[in-house]
Amino acid sequence: MPKGATLERIAGPAGALEAIVIEAQVPLRGVAVVCHPNPTQGGSNTNKVVQTIAKALSRQGYVCYCPNLRGVGASEGEHDYGRGEVDDVRAVAAHAADRHGALPLLLAGFSFGGFVAARARESLGCERVLLVGVAVGKYELPTPAVPEDSVVIHGEDDEVIPLAAVMDWARPQNLPVLVFPATGHFFHGKLLRLGLVIARAFK
Repeated sequence: MPKGATLERIAGPAGALEAIVIEAQVPLRGVAVVCHPNPTQGGSNTNKVVQTIAKALSRQGYVCYCPNLRGVGASEGEHDYGRGEVDDVRAVAAHAADRHGALPLLLAGFSFGGFVAARARESLGCERVLLVGVAVGKYELPTPAVPEDSVVIHGEDDEVIPLAAVMDWARPQNLPVLVFPATGHFFHGKLLRLGLVIARAFK
């Protein structure tokens, strides 16, 4: 767990959810909920991309909630392939609002977590959306999927979610995609740069 982070138990619709909370490192300007990749392939809130996203956003004034969604880690319930997980995100966002007040909400996610964030955005008023390696083609994303000023980041050599699939999804929405050259799905060797790019995008 990152230095200075805390663990919280949050009441969810399928039972208690555990979340890593990373406080804002500068004056508080918003709340971010950061969703993890597919748990059937080992994804959880300790994933390096998830933590990179959260640390970058915390440097820009967001308090970041990184929940283990239902059935992951010590979170109760069972994995629901993105359906019930949307309700989990809503519960975490409501908990954050109770704790911090009516601050702008940012939804973020990596891979499967990007799908969950995009789906949760349909029923949550959120300021912006950040999708990294979003699982286009693996799950049905809503259309229009995300706000026009959303930040979409993808690796050129993503071996899990082909860049071409993401471009086909983004093109009808006229949604820009920031491409990391010679980079795979997990941003190996590029995490520092990923954090810097995210920090600049949400400055």
